Amino acid sequence: MAAAISIQGLTKKYVDVWQKQEVIAVNNLNLEVEEGEIFGFLGRNGAGKTTTIKMLLGLIFPTAGDATLLGKPMGDNSVKNELAYLPEETYFYDSMTGWDILDYYARLFKIPEPERSRRVQICLEKVRLQPDAWKRNIRGYSKGMRQRTGIAQALINDPKLLFLDEPTSGLDPIAHAELRDIVASLKDEGKTVFLSSHQLADVELICSRVAIIHRGKLLKQGTIKELVAGDFAELVVQRRGLSDATLGKIKEIAPGTEPGSAENMRISVAEVEKINAIIDIVRGGGGSIISVVPHKRTLEDVFVETVRKEDGS
Repeated sequence: MAAAISIQGLTKKYVDVWQKQEVIAVNNLNLEVEEGEIFGFLGRNGAGKTTTIKMLLGLIFPTAGDATLLGKPMGDNSVKNELAYLPEETYFYDSMTGWDILDYYARLFKIPEPERSRRVQICLEKVRLQPDAWKRNIRGYSKGMRQRTGIAQALINDPKLLFLDEPTSGLDPIAHAELRDIVASLKDEGKTVFLSSHQLADVELICSRVAIIHRGKLLKQGTIKELVAGDFAELVVQRRGLSDATLGKIKEIAPGTEPGSAENMRISVAEVEKINAIIDIVRGGGGSIISVVPHKRTLEDVFVETVRKEDGS
């Protein structure tokens, strides 16, 4: 499958005039996003996510490196009709209605009537903005309504590649879930979505692959399945009555066993065979299993572990 985005050595450096030192916002980034996938771009605030997006869109210039979007060089004007961008903070003219805003952007893309009005209506319906709000001023819109309008605006040119920066940030649970589903549906239309988000549960649900960036450097990338592999179970065993020999057998199977309290010990294991073996050892030694609790690794676990390891904490 062809790459919708191909990034080679992309770097952005700034000079902090107050501290009189160089700041590397993005550091030698190499990344590929396949056509037709929803790709999650993850990182803490200040990690370099938005800077990367702005370089790809030609809004700022890289210090070094290059990239292609839909097979065209980064900054090539001929590809911009096929791109869309929704920034984290959307700014609209408050005196305009939702319909007016989409009509305005459609005019910028030189979409003629009656196709222009048809697209405006389709986009407003797609993001589930209530029809009674279409002709109301934006100043009366809620955060969720503004965000729906922003996504509709990003869809008005029927783009092949969308850059979405925190599209569900700050929304109530219902609006959050609906907009997440709208973003997920774009894959079914054959569109490619480059999604920057702190909502890791959403990313885990809708993205096929993700990359984690920290302090401008790519730390990890892969499919969700690859990254969250490593589910485990925690056994809580009653220590009373277990001989040192029995405890030694348990530690041979699970070297990372925690002593726990004077009464109980906690054992974390990933393989089912080891779980069964420990249960047999405990019961054979006259002990008791208090609980066996499965734990599923999440993308949040992977993200926190990756960033903390890089920070040495």
